[in-house]
Amino acid sequence: MSELEKARKIINEIDKEMSSLFEKRMEAVRIVADYKKQRGLSILNASREKEVINKNAEYIKDSEIKEYYIKLLEYQMSLSRSYQSRLNNGMKVAYSGVEGAFAYIASKKMFPDAILVPYPSFEEAYKSVEDGECDSCVLPIENSFAGDVGTVMDLIFSGSLYINQVIDLPIEHNLLGNEGATLETIKQVISHPQALSQCSGYISKRGYEAKPYTNTAMSAKLVKESGSLEIGAIASDETANIFGLKIIESKINESRNNTTRFGAFSRVQKELSSKKNMNDHFILVFTVKNEAGALAKTLDIIGAHSFNMRNLRSRPMKELLWSYYFYVEADGSIGTQDGKDMLRELSATCDKLKLVGIYNTEN
Repeated sequence: MSELEKARKIINEIDKEMSSLFEKRMEAVRIVADYKKQRGLSILNASREKEVINKNAEYIKDSEIKEYYIKLLEYQMSLSRSYQSRLNNGMKVAYSGVEGAFAYIASKKMFPDAILVPYPSFEEAYKSVEDGECDSCVLPIENSFAGDVGTVMDLIFSGSLYINQVIDLPIEHNLLGNEGATLETIKQVISHPQALSQCSGYISKRGYEAKPYTNTAMSAKLVKESGSLEIGAIASDETANIFGLKIIESKINESRNNTTRFGAFSRVQKELSSKKNMNDHFILVFTVKNEAGALAKTLDIIGAHSFNMRNLRSRPMKELLWSYYFYVEADGSIGTQDGKDMLRELSATCDKLKLVGIYNTEN
């Protein structure tokens, strides 16, 4: 047997072994896909892929071969994502509004391969997941300009779903109109109340009448159907493309740092990790006993365990007059011993306590 034949025989034996290992790997990928679907997580986890590649590359001692092994790992990751996309192709994600709304855009970014299902309201989108009609829903939590979204906050407190993923979506509002419309022909602008609020300076400067409507995309649809040159919509550039409107003036929102945070809600909570990660965050909602210093004591417990609160909000409880629940977002890995101790101590001081969100901002 020649040296070439010997080498080919070795390659054939290795290929046979690799095919068996590849099949086992893809079976594990199937489990990962199901896990992500249940918890409303994106298929791409860039930080995890980077971690795996860096770790596995260390197994290769030959620096020249290592370069090719890294390429193999990257291709393998690509195949894994592709397989997960095929498996989760039937995943249904609910959002409030119509195609082109900011919630639609956020949903597309989080779940590019999912079937996106529109609902008329936040409550109906949320309920669709609770009832099992959809696998996840994407709802706005907070806008950097207009503050929290009260209806969604109430759903977080009273509902049964968990937030396992959060993204920040930069919001750029544009004045849209029908072909032939100009800054001079427009007399009235329609949009979601928050969009109108975020563009109030521009609207006032132009002397337009502001009319609130269900959401930005539906406003654009209404303008298109009207055919009027006197009515404009405030919405995204993507919305303009969808409904065939022209952008009369772009970036009309007052703040250039206008961002809306969207959360992906699902029926199953993400598993706690005992590893510390600076990019981990969690969300708690709770009520405290009606006694002096109860809230301060609760916040002290969070701080005592070295968790930095990035957000603290209060909301009135509809069923109890002058009673409030509290919403806290904090930095840190709540699955650590500190996190477990904190939750145990909070349980003893809070009337109601719920860990509603665990997410990572590294992806």
